Amino acid sequence: MATQHSLHKVGILTGGGDCPGLNAAIRAVAKPAILDYGMEIIGIKDGFAGLVQNKTVRLDYEDVSGILTRGGTILGTSNKADPFRWPEEKKEGETIFRDLSSLALKNYHELGLDCLFCIGGDGTLTAARKFHELGLNIIGIPKTIDNDLSGTDLSFGFDTAVLNATEAIDKIHTTAESHHRVMVVETMGRYAGWIALHAGLAGGGDIILIPEIPYDPACITAKIRERGRRGKRYSIIVVAEGAKAKGGEMTVDKVIESSPDPIRLGGIGRQVAELIETSTGIETRVTVLGHLLRGGTPTPFDRILATRFGVKALELAVKGHFGQMACLHGQEISSVPLSEAVNRLRLVPPDSALVKTAREVGTSMGDE
Repeated sequence: MATQHSLHKVGILTGGGDCPGLNAAIRAVAKPAILDYGMEIIGIKDGFAGLVQNKTVRLDYEDVSGILTRGGTILGTSNKADPFRWPEEKKEGETIFRDLSSLALKNYHELGLDCLFCIGGDGTLTAARKFHELGLNIIGIPKTIDNDLSGTDLSFGFDTAVLNATEAIDKIHTTAESHHRVMVVETMGRYAGWIALHAGLAGGGDIILIPEIPYDPACITAKIRERGRRGKRYSIIVVAEGAKAKGGEMTVDKVIESSPDPIRLGGIGRQVAELIETSTGIETRVTVLGHLLRGGTPTPFDRILATRFGVKALELAVKGHFGQMACLHGQEISSVPLSEAVNRLRLVPPDSALVKTAREVGTSMGDE
């Protein structure tokens, strides 16, 4: 098992969708690694694509100084670069997949890395787990705006995404009230409803639709009519992109065969808006927040959480505790095996305290 004396050169990569806080995590690993242990830091560009294509950059102290508040990632990222399922397009347009993990392993060893820090969500950390099983020294750091990693109570990026969504709902609220319209706000989140639930509750959404609680169309229109009878001539509906009707399927925007996760969700907001206009005759508009949720400066909470994760990740590496992911349990930073971190998605429990709170203040979840 490695000790702090045998860690001389380490790599860092950021994979999957970008989010605020990635630079804070890079900084939190690199600064103490350089200052306290004299390590050489190699940045792997564009996620695992950099490990396959040997695209790297040396990170000195100056490179990671002053990046705490910056959104995105100074290393670049990719949500298609899975070395175990690498997409290649043939001339006739057909996409084929190859296992290039052996090339990534070769580049890891030729770079002389003693450890690789993988900052990402379920896709990135699943690949990280596989590389650890192949013998590489890997440490995981959880990030995803979707908050759907089972091994941690929270991942950084989520708090900023909720703030961005809430601010958008606040702005939409005033125009909805002025024009007496129904406004549908569609959020990201994939198969989990965390962003829609938190932002919908914080922004005073009248109806919140999430994947974990399939909705009844009749309940949605009944809620809007009931508000009208009480003199409320507008309504705000916050819908997660993975929301679906009872007995229905999630709405797929397109299928990207070259992506490790080929299903791209989207369009549920438009479906809900059409349902409302057809059933009630009330003018209904849709706002799809999309990638706006990923952008901007990380909140103080995300900066601190990313920093705590980064510091913990370096501590794990120095102690030789590879194959682990830094995590948050309650208020404490700890770690879990990568195998536990990515074995299932963390979804909203339909009977959770937050769902119950929403119902208590009169918010419909579309099922009652």
